[in-house]
Amino acid sequence: MAENVTTLTNETFEEVIGAAELPVVVDFWAEWCGPCKMIAPILDEIATEKAGVISVAKLNVDEAADVAMRYQVMSIPTLIIFKDGEPTKRIVGAKGKEQLLQEIGEVAF
Repeated sequence: MAENVTTLTNETFEEVIGAAELPVVVDFWAEWCGPCKMIAPILDEIATEKAGVISVAKLNVDEAADVAMRYQVMSIPTLIIFKDGEPTKRIVGAKGKEQLLQEIGEVAF
């Protein structure tokens, strides 16, 4: 995982998202999810390239099922973009870098 990607847990989710000054792209993922593994390096690149503009975080749905249920994550990977602590956009499924940047950019930069 890239150094610019934060790992979230049930315990840290609210604090990290609530205190974030930048929009946060949260990747809801699981170890067994093939598409999740496909987009992980793309999200690492985006986190590095857009540092200072957005934050990227990952939440393992197997380890933090409470948070996943609260945000009604039914399929993974699901990316939810939080701005000022509130969810503003949901992206479901693996997508290429350009498409992810375009969709994230609609609300984040």
